[in-house]
Amino acid sequence: MHVIFDALSEVEAPSPDIYIPEEWSEGAETIAYDSVTSPPSVALVCGAKNCGKTTFSLHLLNILLQRYQKVAYLDTDVGQTEFTPPGFLSLTVIDQLTPDLTIPCLKTPERCYFFGDISSKRDPTAYLNYIFALYDYYRREYCMLKGSKKPVKTELPLVVNTPGWVKGIGQDILVDVLKYIAPTHVVKINISAEGKNLPSGAFWLDEDHKESVNRIEVSSARQDSFKRSVLVQKDAGLLRDLRIMAYFRQCFPSNLNITTIKELAHALASHPPYEIPISSIKIKHLHCQVPSTEILYSLNATIVGLAVSSEDSENLSPCIDLGIVRGIDTFKRLLYVLTPVPQSALEMLIIFHQILLITLLILVKIISLQTGGFTTANYIWDLMQARKIIPSFPAVEAYYGGLKEREIPEDDARLLLVSRAFDNQRLRFGTGPGRP
Repeated sequence: MHVIFDALSEVEAPSPDIYIPEEWSEGAETIAYDSVTSPPSVALVCGAKNCGKTTFSLHLLNILLQRYQKVAYLDTDVGQTEFTPPGFLSLTVIDQLTPDLTIPCLKTPERCYFFGDISSKRDPTAYLNYIFALYDYYRREYCMLKGSKKPVKTELPLVVNTPGWVKGIGQDILVDVLKYIAPTHVVKINISAEGKNLPSGAFWLDEDHKESVNRIEVSSARQDSFKRSVLVQKDAGLLRDLRIMAYFRQCFPSNLNITTIKELAHALASHPPYEIPISSIKIKHLHCQVPSTEILYSLNATIVGLAVSSEDSENLSPCIDLGIVRGIDTFKRLLYVLTPVPQSALEMLIIFHQILLITLLILVKIISLQTGGFTTANYIWDLMQARKIIPSFPAVEAYYGGLKEREIPEDDARLLLVSRAFDNQRLRFGTGPGRP
């Protein structure tokens, strides 16, 4: 699966120009052609937020693909994912050059987990466990382990991209990742503001640790008028929304004329959903607790991770895709789900009762309220209105609260509609902890 993000024209296309400094190219070639490294290199890229880690990682991928037929890419930045929708941790095997580093695209990962948030601070332990599980999978499948008689597919180099949270607990998490993966090369991207950079040297190693590692320190490609490396400013919330939009655009043939977010919402509203028996699924809420009497109701109009359930790995269930729960029929005991998952794959999971729905309480809380971008929330609301779906009270409450925080005229049609829905549901369900 390769989906380019130019399908939704409401978002301005990024500039095709991108500057790769000479020291970046030299560092990437050092990693790709290091004759000492056998098996292939494992390179981890780190640095402050918006310093250019993803751009360097993609450039490194292209350089490695000049030597290797395939390269593995471990994406640990749940807020700014490269090949999946936001909220995922993934391992993807890349076999094609990326001609334009400014245009992101979706690819089918080799393995991924739905973390369900845009920052690791929500649950650092689970976040690390997912990363370790992905790296262990890479080691089993693409590394020749000492003493192992099991043949591997092909030994592949690995690029590890990391988030920009590099202070406090964020740095502690990065240290744990570095110690577990023990990369052959660590690329640290610095900016002129020293206080925002990671510590110098091999900061993750103990003093008595003798392990050899190749450290490559480069400056951010973006410079101000004084030739000082500075952070790259980008609308992270808009990029997350765009990835969600492009993801669900896959529900339709590529030749279908869908060029705006509103057109996508209406197309999804009229798209036949999958019918999934409630008896064939397990439900797991992330980062929250939901009363047993409200579990099904809380799923309505939410984005969920569709994972493979098994008795051995319920806490670490590989995710196969995302879906939108468009409705629930409690009498027929059916869930109506929109997803790009092929019907044959979904039916196989249903037959063996292996579907695990991994969900947050409400989509708006993960994507919109924390990022400031309401594109996705508006899109979900429009989809529900078109299908006359009644959203759950937590959904309306979160959406209404987010709209009220913004400078929206009081007579705005959307705000008035959401306000009426909020008042009606508050009268029905009453107030509760944290509710007015």
